[in-house]
Amino acid sequence: MKLSDADEGTPVSVKIRERLQASRKRFHANDNIAPFIEPGELELLLDEVEEKMKGVLQSLVIDIEKDHNTDNTARRVAKMYLNEVFRGRYVPAPSITEFPNVGHLNELMIVGPITVRSACSHHFCPVIGQIWIGVMPNEHTNVIGLSKYARLAEWIMGRPQIQEEAVVQLADLIQEKTQPDGLAIVMEASHFCMSWRGVKDMDSKMINSVMRGAFLKDSALRREFLSLIPRKG
Repeated sequence: MKLSDADEGTPVSVKIRERLQASRKRFHANDNIAPFIEPGELELLLDEVEEKMKGVLQSLVIDIEKDHNTDNTARRVAKMYLNEVFRGRYVPAPSITEFPNVGHLNELMIVGPITVRSACSHHFCPVIGQIWIGVMPNEHTNVIGLSKYARLAEWIMGRPQIQEEAVVQLADLIQEKTQPDGLAIVMEASHFCMSWRGVKDMDSKMINSVMRGAFLKDSALRREFLSLIPRKG
């Protein structure tokens, strides 16, 4: 990407942040900022993160020039954050083909378990777990393929997240895409900020749920959904 003379020397992260602020858009850790990234800037951002990561390693008193194990760590970490772990922040939502509910399906449908991977916003430690999605369609509901639920979940979870907020974000997205009579999501995950650091509890998991529409109003439907989830715990 060719920069104008006025842009020379300005970090690409500053340009992206200025666009967000000018548009009064939030850019919290779990927000998607893809609309504010111009073509070619993601590559420049990768270079910038690499340089900043080198500074972190040097501040940790790690010899990145003579240690063959860490001489390319800064680049690997930058690529991991931007292209993998936090990819959901920097790329648009996956393309989802929606079909009309021609068969007028109106029975409970459950998708899962979908394995999800994220990182907590507090320590950037891994969060790994499973999600189950319950949908109660109506004749106006848009039908999407089963694999598309996994793609939407991956996009939402591919950001620094707090589990409670992540489930709400996913529910909002699926609700918008499908417009069902009812939507239920349950997530069960292990948090490495508990097992890798802190209290170092290896067995604890967090389970939370979001219930919308029919699942919120109909206790029998809610019980049916929860009884059909084959949770390990």
